[in-house]
Amino acid sequence: MNEPTTRPWTRPHDWAEVVIGVVVALSPLWMTTDNTAMWTLVILGALIALDGLASLAMPGMVYGEGIQIVLGALLFISPWVMGYADFMGASWTAWIGGVLTVVAGAAAMPIAQATHRTAGQH
Repeated sequence: MNEPTTRPWTRPHDWAEVVIGVVVALSPLWMTTDNTAMWTLVILGALIALDGLASLAMPGMVYGEGIQIVLGALLFISPWVMGYADFMGASWTAWIGGVLTVVAGAAAMPIAQATHRTAGQH
């Protein structure tokens, strides 16, 4: 019998990534931003959510967790790189969302690797 973490749509780390991505993508609706901050949050949030959905559908996709870690790091540095650090709500959303995305991706990496190895053994 499959462990819950090896079945599609059951891994809590990936669900967390989807929720984080959706919250980040929608956050410009309830906070003050400029166009740069808005589009940065929308695009990175959507990419985080989409990669989380892909990881949920294909639990053995190890590179998906690596992509999450990179997206989380990009989200974290985006207030400085994209120049919207003066918008505190958007900045804190990026910093917290970025850290949580990196943590979720790193926590899911060993599980994805184990699932990938298990899937290769028939």
